Amino acid sequence: MFLKKVPVVKGVFFFGHALEFGRDPLNFLLKLQHENERIVQLRIVYLNVNLLLNAEDIKYVLQEHSKAFIKGRAYRVLGQILGNGMLTSHGEFWHRQRKLAQPAFYKQRLALLVDIMNDETMTMIKRWETTIEQQNGSDILAMTKEMMATTLLIVTKSLFGVSIDTNQIAHISNDIDTLNEILSVQMRTPVRFPMWIPTKVNQQFKASSNRLNAVIQEIISTRRNAIKINPEAQFDDLLQMLITAKDEDTNEQMTDKQLRDEIVTLFIAGHETTAMAMSWAMYLLSQHPEIVQKMRSESQEILGENLPNFENIRQLTYTSQVVSEVLRLYPPAWAISRQVMENQNIGEYLIPAKEQVFFSPYLLHRNKAYWTNPEEFNPDNFLPEQIKQRPSYAYLPFGGGPRLCIGNNFALMEMQIMLALLVKYFDFEKIEEVFPDPQITLKPKGNMPIKVSRLKK
Repeated sequence: MFLKKVPVVKGVFFFGHALEFGRDPLNFLLKLQHENERIVQLRIVYLNVNLLLNAEDIKYVLQEHSKAFIKGRAYRVLGQILGNGMLTSHGEFWHRQRKLAQPAFYKQRLALLVDIMNDETMTMIKRWETTIEQQNGSDILAMTKEMMATTLLIVTKSLFGVSIDTNQIAHISNDIDTLNEILSVQMRTPVRFPMWIPTKVNQQFKASSNRLNAVIQEIISTRRNAIKINPEAQFDDLLQMLITAKDEDTNEQMTDKQLRDEIVTLFIAGHETTAMAMSWAMYLLSQHPEIVQKMRSESQEILGENLPNFENIRQLTYTSQVVSEVLRLYPPAWAISRQVMENQNIGEYLIPAKEQVFFSPYLLHRNKAYWTNPEEFNPDNFLPEQIKQRPSYAYLPFGGGPRLCIGNNFALMEMQIMLALLVKYFDFEKIEEVFPDPQITLKPKGNMPIKVSRLKK
C-alpha cells in the first residue's frame, strides 16, 4: 500500500505553531479538530507533532501497538519530578514496576480505604457547616482550595497511614505545587535554559526538589526501620504494599530510589488530579440543580443516613454517570503524547521514526463524531445503551491500553463518595464563569468561588 504523508498545517518561521499552542492550547486544538477529520501535523520549533483526532487511531497507538510508541519529550520533562516512576518509565522496567505496584490497587485493598475517604469528606462537610452557620446559611467557598486540602489528606493517609505528620505532608504538597508550576511552563516553552544554569527558576526548582526528596526518604527510612525492628508490624497503607512487594521471578524488592519515584507519582496522581476533577464537578453541579436533586434522591435511597461502603457505592449508578461526565468535559490528564520508535503507518499515513504523536482527551471528548451536543453537561451520555454506541477509545479520562492509569478505580471511588455525601448536605450556586487552564493537569483559572448553602431539612 502506498503511504501518504500526514497533512501539514503551515506555521510561522522557526517557531512553527509553538506560539499559538503556548498562548491558548485548548482553543487552538479545538480549531484544528473542527477543520480536520483524522490526523494533522504541527511543528513545535524543531519537533514534528502528529495530532490524532480519531478514536481508532488512538486505540492503535495505546493498545494495539503500544510497544512501538514510547513516552517522549513531555514525559522526560515530568521525569524531573517523578523520576523513573510508572508514569514516565517504559519497557521492561515499567512492566516490572507496574507488576509490583498492581496488588496495592486490587479491589480488596481499595475497600480498606473507604473509611479514610468517608472520614475526610465528613471532616470537610463539618468545616463547611461551621463556616456556613456563621454566615447565616450560605457562604462563598474557594472550591479548588477546599478540594486540594481534602484530597491531600485522603491520599496522604492512604499512602502513608494515619500516623504521618500532616505538617510534613503540607511541605511535600507545597513543593510539588512549585515543581508543577515550573514544569508546566517548561512543557509549553520551546526554548528554555538547561537546569544546570543557575537561573532563579532553576534554583527554586532544585530547592523544592531537594526538600521533597529529603521528606520522602525520611518516610521510607522510618518505615523500613519500623519493619526491621518488628517484622510482624502491620501498616495498612499503600506504602507498606510497595515496600514489601517482591518480583515473582527474582524475589527482588524496590530500592529506595524506585520507592521514592512511585510514591511521588502516586501522591501527585492521587492528589491534584482528583482535586481538579472534584472542583470541576462542583462547578458543573452549581449550574445544574436538577442533576444535584437526582443525585440527592439516589444517595438518600441507597445510603439513607449511613456512610458509603464498598458494596453500596456500586449501587450509586447515577452518581457514577455524573463522575464520568465531569471527567469527559474536564479530564485532568488533558493531553497525551508518544514518540514513534520506528516508522509506523496509521491508516494510509506514514509516521516516521522519532516523530511525536499527540492526542487530547479534551478534544476527543468534544468530538461531534462521538458525542451529541458535546459541550453540554449530560450524565445520560453514560447510560449503558449510550456507551455501547461509541468506540471504546472515544472516552479516555485515564488513558488506555496496558498503561491505563493504575489508580483509576481509586479516583472514581473517591469522587463517588465525596459527591454522594456533599449533595446530602448542601446546595451549590455558580458565582462566576470559570475557564480551564491547561497546565500539566487541567486546572481552573482562579480558585473557583462557589456559593454553598446548607440544605434545609
